[in-house]
Amino acid sequence: MAVRLSTRLPSFRPPPMIRVMNDLPFEKMASQRHDSSLLFVCDHASNKLPDQYGNLGLSQELFETHIASDIGAAKVTRILAAEFDAAAIMARWSRLLIDLNRGSDDPTLVMKLSDGSIIAGNANVDAAEMQRRIDLFHAPYHDAIAREIMEMKRRNRVPVIISIHSFTPVWKGRTRPWEIGILWDRDARLARPMIKHLEREGFKVGDNEPYSGELENDCLYRHGTMLGLPHVLIEIRQDLIAGNVPAQALVRRLTVAIKSTLAELGAPKIQFTRPLPLSGNTKMDERAREQLEAAVFRRLVAHLRARTDVQNIDLMTLAGFCRNCLGDWYREAAAENGISLDKDSARELVYGMPQSEWKKRYQTEVTPEKQAAFEAASKRAAETHRHTTEKTHS
Repeated sequence: MAVRLSTRLPSFRPPPMIRVMNDLPFEKMASQRHDSSLLFVCDHASNKLPDQYGNLGLSQELFETHIASDIGAAKVTRILAAEFDAAAIMARWSRLLIDLNRGSDDPTLVMKLSDGSIIAGNANVDAAEMQRRIDLFHAPYHDAIAREIMEMKRRNRVPVIISIHSFTPVWKGRTRPWEIGILWDRDARLARPMIKHLEREGFKVGDNEPYSGELENDCLYRHGTMLGLPHVLIEIRQDLIAGNVPAQALVRRLTVAIKSTLAELGAPKIQFTRPLPLSGNTKMDERAREQLEAAVFRRLVAHLRARTDVQNIDLMTLAGFCRNCLGDWYREAAAENGISLDKDSARELVYGMPQSEWKKRYQTEVTPEKQAAFEAASKRAAETHRHTTEKTHS
């Protein structure tokens, strides 16, 4: 006899989250491995709301359904991050507040109606409130992902991003046959082998089912596609991960498939697959993009060479980088491409002359005021880093 699957999974209770307005709008699991390239993200991890927003006019039982969170996704993400000793960034608040998987220009960023339920607390969201939610919740979440990616790159690692979601077993009265869906856009480096290895583990896998991965400006488009990083979105049917025991059993099989996929991928590389849209119907291919980016870099370097009145300490105080940083980044990029470039030579490309010569000609004595401003900026940056670290480890 066929078993009807319910969209309600009351047995699952996501772990309690801190409910204060000044808390970070994301939860981070840090990796202890400096050689890790793997980053897990979970956009719909939580069904909680900040106290200021109450319950958005919804009954409590609706927060136990899929309209509030991807049921079981947070559990799976935590288990996987621990298994791989990888970093993970997870949403702290419900997608009813704001959908972190959407671009900031998406009309469904704040839903007023979800699966037949009117979200009364979102009905009168105007442009100002929309921007407030973007600033408080959406932007910090994506900034956290961007920082993690930058930190991996700083360690000369090309990040591999795996996003974890879940989908309802029944939609509009129809039972969904897939156990796992693999969503992807044009970068098949992870998607194709992932589908193959999941099928070998006995899963019934949907290729871009039950949704399509071709969604411009979503989370993986922003952090994966547009950065040329290997990435994939894994959708898991919610009834398979509703409780601790089934979730752990599924993750054991999923872990085998992920390890096999990463082994097949080999050393990850940056690879752009989607040309940038230009005016009209024209597209920018990867060669043109590289040429334009190189031209922008040359213009920046030319600008810095001309503005000898702008000291490195000024740049560091205001922007957190200077000419030396550009030279060091140049050297690191060369190393990633098998080109050996010493520090002085790399910096000379930026300064337009040996750094020692530039100092003789243009470097001025640091005033007490500039030194104080630099130290204050450095202290703020250190405190921000410490605050983030303490929060993500609490």
